[in-house]
Amino acid sequence: MSIYSMTGFARSQVRVPLPHDAQLSYTLSVKSVNHRFLDLQLRLPSGLDALDMELRRALKDSLVRGHVDLTLSLDRSTQQTAGFNRELVGNYLAAFAAAREEHGLDGKPDLNAIFRLPNALQSDNRSNGDEDLEALTASVLAEIGPLIQQLNAMRAREGESLAAVLNATLDRLAEATDGVAALRPEVEQRYQERLAQRLEAATGPEFNRQRLLEEVAVLVERSDISEEIARLYTHIGHFRELLAAGGEVGKKLDFLLQEMNREANTLLSKTGSVAGKGTRITELGLAMKSEIEKAREQIQNLE
Repeated sequence: MSIYSMTGFARSQVRVPLPHDAQLSYTLSVKSVNHRFLDLQLRLPSGLDALDMELRRALKDSLVRGHVDLTLSLDRSTQQTAGFNRELVGNYLAAFAAAREEHGLDGKPDLNAIFRLPNALQSDNRSNGDEDLEALTASVLAEIGPLIQQLNAMRAREGESLAAVLNATLDRLAEATDGVAALRPEVEQRYQERLAQRLEAATGPEFNRQRLLEEVAVLVERSDISEEIARLYTHIGHFRELLAAGGEVGKKLDFLLQEMNREANTLLSKTGSVAGKGTRITELGLAMKSEIEKAREQIQNLE
């Protein structure tokens, strides 16, 4: 199964055969970008409320996350004689004449401006409106499935590219973890030396047994970074498995990266005061955090 980016675009241009002497064509386009949830925005011509609901259902059935813009634009040309809305144009001309007389103005109405008014122009034959609407709706519903497939194909290609980038990041994280694991024996030795110094200092007249035990407990806890290393290896392996399995993995991968970042912070906290190779572990821990942050930026675009 593929992983999907939330970035994609698809467009289809269709010509619809009508039952009368006319042509009706439209462009149906859908664009998606990243979003925490599935956010649908549809732009359709007026009077297509039922189609709006069907398109939303189709998108919800196929997409999980992303901000999705779907646009339906019509391009209609007919061989019929164009008419105009006589009542609307007459009212406009009457209002124009009344305003001109009332204010003592000169001038004539602009016919081009009148015909740009909403609904000023219309076909002389309006009996085919319902038939045209039914033909358009049927065509769009037949087209939306292939269009979503086209969108998802692009999202899958983007997802493959993201997976390659993330796998390269995991390689670098694993390499840094290997480096920390190789330095672990020296870190433990440094803490043992520090513990021996504490014990030597504790033989003096101001010996405080309880304080010594507390310091020993802290040093023992800090000297062991094996659990952090083991958890990093586990998280890296789980991350690879999710990438390979595909599907809806964005939120799961984000959670894993948060856990990796927590382990990297713990490593830095435990080894920050260790001399010698502790400095090298600090460098490796900071490199881990940098890679983790880059990966988190990438997965924000995964479904």
